[in-house]
Amino acid sequence: MNPLQENIQTAVTRMGEFLAKNGKATSWQLKVTFRLSASVLYLALGVLYQQGKISLEADGINYHVTWTEGVQTPQPEAASAQSAN
Repeated sequence: MNPLQENIQTAVTRMGEFLAKNGKATSWQLKVTFRLSASVLYLALGVLYQQGKISLEADGINYHVTWTEGVQTPQPEAASAQSAN
């Protein structure tokens, strides 16, 4: 594994642990807290997003990052009614 890949994997692990504990943060908070370059920050966020562990909501130049792993999303009533039949 090259140094960039190691930096990204370390950021994924640390950000995942932080978000699992705190639930949410902004991309700026994550960048400053973990002293990440913009490249490593966004690549790590991409990994977490691809894995389905976070959701992202744009807010100007920042993103609101919310931990979603293990959180059940409510199903629409129509889908629930259909599955009951």
